Amino acid sequence: MSRRPESERSDWTDLGLLTREEAHGRLQDKIAETAARLAGLAADAEQTERDLLEARLSALREAAEDLTGKPAD
Repeated sequence: MSRRPESERSDWTDLGLLTREEAHGRLQDKIAETAARLAGLAADAEQTERDLLEARLSALREAAEDLTGKPAD
């Protein structure tokens, strides 16, 4: 136990923080999930739904690239 009073202890030690690699892996999972969902849309699916999924996929890929500096798969 730390000798510092509770108010002076860092919150960082109590949090389950992700590494960049762990966060990138989770983003890769979401990218695959979203891409599969987009590919599975019926030809007559609403354009709005297609646009939303494409925007989400783009944002996920950008976030993954920002984490590692490498393009997402």
